[in-house]
Amino acid sequence: MIKHILLASALVTAPVAAQETGFTPEATLPQDRIVPDSRAEVQLSFAPIVRDVTPAVVNVYSRRVVQNQHPFANDPFFSRMFRSQPQEQNSLGSGVIVDPSGVIVTNNHVVANATELRVVLADRREYEAEILLTDETTDLAVLRVETDEPLPVLNYDMSGDIEVGDLVLAIGNPFGVGQTVTSGIVSALARTDVGRSDFGSFIQTDAAINPGNSGGALVDMDGELVGVNTMIFSRSGGSNGIGFAIPVEMVRRVVDTALGEGELIRPWLGARLQPVDSDLAQALGLDRPRGALVGEVYPDAAADDAGLRQGDVILAIDGRDINDESGARFRLATRAAGDEARFTVLRGSRELDLDVFVEAAPGNSEPVPFEAEGRNPFNGAGLVQMSPAFNERVGLDPFLDGVIVSGAARRSIAARFGFRPGDVVVEVMGEPVRTMDDLAETLIRYDGERVWPVVIERRGRRYETALQLY
Repeated sequence: MIKHILLASALVTAPVAAQETGFTPEATLPQDRIVPDSRAEVQLSFAPIVRDVTPAVVNVYSRRVVQNQHPFANDPFFSRMFRSQPQEQNSLGSGVIVDPSGVIVTNNHVVANATELRVVLADRREYEAEILLTDETTDLAVLRVETDEPLPVLNYDMSGDIEVGDLVLAIGNPFGVGQTVTSGIVSALARTDVGRSDFGSFIQTDAAINPGNSGGALVDMDGELVGVNTMIFSRSGGSNGIGFAIPVEMVRRVVDTALGEGELIRPWLGARLQPVDSDLAQALGLDRPRGALVGEVYPDAAADDAGLRQGDVILAIDGRDINDESGARFRLATRAAGDEARFTVLRGSRELDLDVFVEAAPGNSEPVPFEAEGRNPFNGAGLVQMSPAFNERVGLDPFLDGVIVSGAARRSIAARFGFRPGDVVVEVMGEPVRTMDDLAETLIRYDGERVWPVVIERRGRRYETALQLY
C-alpha cells in the first residue's frame, strides 16, 4: 500500500482581456503552453488522451503469506497455547505496460514478498505475472506476463521538458473501486527531501492519488509516461494534494536493466556533497544559493578520475540543475554503467565541463567474513573489510574504511568479550587497523599474549580497553 497520498484539482481561469492590460499572452508564452481564452477552450476534454492511455494501465493483485503473531505468543506461559499462524494477505496496486511483449512496471512495495501475482488489464483480461526485477531503493519492480498478442503500451516521455504547472493525469485503481483517472498539475520537480531513498528525485503533483494508485501512470498532455506514482503525504490516509511520482528517466533505466543486464548498478560518484546555502554562496562569490559544494573526493573514484576537486561547485549534470547530493546521485543512477555524464562545475570564477564515467562503488558489497582464529580476543568473530560498496549496502558512510565485526559465534572468546555486529576495529595492541591484512598480521604476531589493548568504535563512540585472556 502507498504510504502517502495526493489530491488533484486543476483550476483554470480565463485571462484578463488584452486591451485592458496591454498584455498579449501569445507574444510571451510558448505556443504549446497557453491559458484558455474562451469558454469553448475551458470546456475542452481530456477524453481523447484517456482513451489512448488507459488500456496500458493495469491492476496488480498480489498475495503474500504473513505470520499472524498472537499477542501472547512470546509469553513463556501462554506460548504453547498461542502460536503464530500463517495468514494470507492480499493487496492491490497498479502498473504500466511499457513493452508490447507484456513487460509491466510497478512499485516494489506493491509486489514485495508476493507468493502470487495477477495482472488485470482495462479490458478485464487476466494474466499470471512473474517478477523480472525488484529494487527497494528506487521502489520499482518489473513484471512480465505471457501473451499471444501485443499489448497496448505507454510511451516514455524522454524529452525532459516537463515543467512546474504542466497538466498531468494520474491513472490507477484507488481503493479497488476500479480504474480511475484524476487530473492536476506538476506541483514541483526534483523533490529530493522526501522518501527513504537517497536516489530519489520525485515529481510532485496534486492529481488525486490514493491507496491502490501505487505503480500507476502519471501522463502528460501528449499521452506519454512522465512518472510512476509511488507515495503521498497524508495524516488521514486520504488524498491531501501532495503526491509523488518516480520520474520516467529512472523508470526506463530500471526497465532496461530488467530486460538487459539484469542487475541494477548503483552508480557512485565518490564525492561528498553539501547544498550551498546563503552563507556559502556569499563566501563562494555566487549571486545566489545554487549548486552542490564538493567537500571531499574519494581517491581513484569516478569524481577523482574526472578531475573533480574539493571546493568545486557542481551546478548541473547533463544540463539539469543540481542542488544536493541526492539530486546528483539520481542523475547518475539514470545512466548505465560505463556511460558518461556531463558535469557543469564552478571552480573559483571559472565555469567548466567535466565528463564523469558512471561506475559502481568499489569493493565487494557482500564480502565473505574473515573468521579469526588463534588465541586472541577476536577468536570466533566474523570480520569484514569495509568498502564503499559494502558500506552503502549496510547503510554506513561510504567514505569509512577499516574492519568491522559482522558477528560472533555463541560461546566464543569474541562473544565473551562482548563484540557486536557493527563494531569497528580501530586499534589492536597499539597497531592501527585500516585493512584486514593489518588486523591479520597483528593477530598472528601477538598470538598467545595475555593482555590485548583494543580500541573500537560503536555507534559513533570510541571505546578503549585492555582485554585479558585467561
